[in-house]
Amino acid sequence: MINNKTIFYHFLAVFTIIIWGTTYVSTKILINKGLSPVEILFYRFLIAYLSILFISHGKRRADNYKDEFWLFVCGLSGGSLFFMAENTAVGITLASNVSLLICTSPLFTVLLSSLIYKTSIRKKTLWGSLIALLGVALVVYNGNCVFHINPAGDALTIIASILWAVYCLVLKKLTLKYETLFITRKVFFYGVLSLCFYLLFYPLEIKTDLLRQPVIWGNLLFLGLIASMLCYIMWNFAIKKLGASKTANYIYMVPFSTILTSAVFLEETITFISLAGALCIIAGVYIAEKQPKLQVA
Repeated sequence: MINNKTIFYHFLAVFTIIIWGTTYVSTKILINKGLSPVEILFYRFLIAYLSILFISHGKRRADNYKDEFWLFVCGLSGGSLFFMAENTAVGITLASNVSLLICTSPLFTVLLSSLIYKTSIRKKTLWGSLIALLGVALVVYNGNCVFHINPAGDALTIIASILWAVYCLVLKKLTLKYETLFITRKVFFYGVLSLCFYLLFYPLEIKTDLLRQPVIWGNLLFLGLIASMLCYIMWNFAIKKLGASKTANYIYMVPFSTILTSAVFLEETITFISLAGALCIIAGVYIAEKQPKLQVA
């Protein structure tokens, strides 16, 4: 239940989702201009890491190797592997499939929390999640039943969804011992480091002519400073105060944010079906949040 003590952190989660909903538009602009998804991800995380390094540079390592390993896991599950799985999936299956399946992450968060931490699953949590997922389907498909199964692409999307659930759960444990800024910095560090290993096999082509264009570096700065550094800090704070499962429910609102942004910047039409889907999302999140749910001890 939302109360005066937690309302600020609910606001952080919602504001983060609103910004993340706009990243699809920004990324689409960059791809149309000639940057590859991996290039965008590398520049995005590098900008985020260098930026947060200015405000969080005191503590260099975790207190022990075990915690450092879990920070590495966060860098993979919430960073490089997550985005690479999602971006690769977009290339081989329908974007609408990805938009829908990636929103199964809150369900995986609940299920994994139940399996790992032995927490109980409340009926209102599941019902709220299913109603919100129905709303996501209405928003994504907008009345067009074009869900075509692509085993490889859809499986990659599910993997990305599970990776984000792992990130949220591991993050909740780490926030009990470490400052949010330190954790966020390490997430970007290991995200960039793991991408460097990928770039050893698929070298990065620095397109200086493109990087000079204001539309390119403007969108990269937005993705790096706002959508990555600032949003990861806000999301991590929300998880620390609200819990992994409760915060993860706001993922359902990403497609809703995306259609609003697309209507403003790409002049796409908002239909009655998409509005109905948005109402289902809001109702589902409300039902799921109505009573205390899973918390990671």
